[in-house]
Amino acid sequence: MLNEKSILVTGGTGSFGKQFIKRILSDYPEIERVVVFSRDELKQFEMAQEFPEEKYKQIRYFIGDVRDRERLIRAMEGIDIVIHAAALKQVPAAEYNPFECIKTNVMGAQNVIDACLNTAVKRVVALSTDKAAAPINLYGATKLCSDKLFVAANNMKGKRDLKLSVVRYGNVMGSRGSVVPFFLNKRHGGVLPITDERMTRFNISLDEGVEMVLRALDIMWGGEIYVPKIPSYRITDVAMAVGPDCRHEIVGIRPGEKLHEDMITETDAISTVECQNYFVILPSMKLWDVEEFMSTFDGCMCPPNFSYNSGTNTEWLDVEQLRELTRLHVDPEFTV
Repeated sequence: MLNEKSILVTGGTGSFGKQFIKRILSDYPEIERVVVFSRDELKQFEMAQEFPEEKYKQIRYFIGDVRDRERLIRAMEGIDIVIHAAALKQVPAAEYNPFECIKTNVMGAQNVIDACLNTAVKRVVALSTDKAAAPINLYGATKLCSDKLFVAANNMKGKRDLKLSVVRYGNVMGSRGSVVPFFLNKRHGGVLPITDERMTRFNISLDEGVEMVLRALDIMWGGEIYVPKIPSYRITDVAMAVGPDCRHEIVGIRPGEKLHEDMITETDAISTVECQNYFVILPSMKLWDVEEFMSTFDGCMCPPNFSYNSGTNTEWLDVEQLRELTRLHVDPEFTV
């Protein structure tokens, strides 16, 4: 699918971007070009030590910000596929600096779309978040806007050979700012801060996130939001897995946080197709035949009143599974 293609990853030095690029360089040796597009020259320098251009002839490092439309257009010259992973995603920072978040997550998303419309890009997958479903914080609201922009862009592509879709998933284990590395750092002090004992979250690994994006690239029709079926965890089980002897200090929910996260609301479910390992939220504007889509992917419409919520999920990670995943995805030397 990617051999002899050129691909650009916005936010290419982030947790997902690095893992995605590592995967495609390994699995697609005949890929034409891989452009790492990000704004932090230090992270690009550090990434270049791991993926030097001398060894990986396909890789290019572009300094740029998704707020800069002209730079995006220049970077996308000759690009076939775009993965949009750049975002401001820290919830408290977005609440304190709202318009900065809007400029990157909403206006930046539109800049990516405009750049794709002005070049020969053929496929675009934008990364979303469970916080975009029924958002209560600014970060989630901006990502919902971004999702709507990428879906609606399929209406304005004209006769271009261009498809744009979205992949939405939950908390990534081991990513920057996530709870497991935070608890690993805190456990040596004997106290783990717990926001609320009832709190639950969806869980996905970086590899699983990369796999979902690659699948979307392979099967996308344009305008869908792909949601993988993934397990949930209880925050108290994460604390027990990482620091079984630690005392729990209840600190309260931070501004903009939920007790449980949604990936598909009851309203979304009305236009959501369930497939074997994932759901597909259909575009609100009809872009193609839904019956044909369901037949192609052996899917069926979700039942009435369905929702996909981390607190009512049917699949859960227990303490031992969380410990194994911590060793696998965060710290290979982790012990309790």
